[in-house]
Amino acid sequence: MSIAQGLTMIKTFTVKEEHTAYHIGSGTVRVLGTPIMIAYMEITAMEMLEEHLDAAHTSVGTRVDVRHLAPSPLGAQIRVTAEVTGVDGPKITLKVEAWDGEKLIGTGTHGRYVINIQEFSRQIEL
Repeated sequence: MSIAQGLTMIKTFTVKEEHTAYHIGSGTVRVLGTPIMIAYMEITAMEMLEEHLDAAHTSVGTRVDVRHLAPSPLGAQIRVTAEVTGVDGPKITLKVEAWDGEKLIGTGTHGRYVINIQEFSRQIEL
């Protein structure tokens, strides 16, 4: 595992109808829904870590502490950054941000845990 503090990824997402608070039921207006913004952050963090893990491992989300600061309309291009701020064995802490142009729309921390896929799968089999 070659995950170190400072590792960063930036991804861009487009707000579509299916990403709106109205569509997902978390609000009544057609702006980026908070759960989707958080999903953008998790996707960015997960994809960054995947690039540094072997095929036997992946990461799972364990914590999200995010503030949604401003609305973004349909069609907005949302730039998401994820940066590793801590590594404690398999426990990874990240700073996550979402931007609509030059406007910070979301910020917080996200925790992920590196797991062995086969071992994890055995734990959840019924």
